[in-house]
Amino acid sequence: MVNDKSKAKLLLHSCCAPCTTAVYEKLCSDFDVTLFWFNPNIEPLLEHEKRLSELRKLSKILKIELIISDKYTAENQSWNLLVKNFANEKEGGNRCNLCIKNRLLNTAKYAEDNNFDYFATTLTVSPHKNSKIINEIGNNISGKLDIKFLDEDFKKENGYLRSIELSKKYDLYRQNYCGCKFSLV
Repeated sequence: MVNDKSKAKLLLHSCCAPCTTAVYEKLCSDFDVTLFWFNPNIEPLLEHEKRLSELRKLSKILKIELIISDKYTAENQSWNLLVKNFANEKEGGNRCNLCIKNRLLNTAKYAEDNNFDYFATTLTVSPHKNSKIINEIGNNISGKLDIKFLDEDFKKENGYLRSIELSKKYDLYRQNYCGCKFSLV
């Protein structure tokens, strides 16, 4: 993993390996990308570990640095406290916005503390996620910290379809729910 000093350093919050594939493909020619795993919302623990294992696999295949930030038990307990009042909300509501804010804030703080130029997230590649809201959250965090947010809708130009193709190519596990116990239906 050689850092390219001519490219801006970008810390990419990665929700899972499949979403990371197409996003990384789009970013790697313009940025020196480092992957960042902070997903305390993913339950149960076995699912969390399976997704993290697949991201480790992808980082080795593509030779991308991967930083693993969450300490699952403590962070998952904090996440559950954060969203407990929104348990009955439908997917995409306030619970999801709090979850996204939590994950992007942790990514941004790490990026700021470790001299990255930008932070971004793979979350916008999903057709099930509202890119406008995710980008508003990222830009709001960026405005409060000394780190730039890369405002992108990665599902554009067939980003999601490309992630499916690349997931097959790399033989990656593709989950069938967002990650939290509330989205596990």
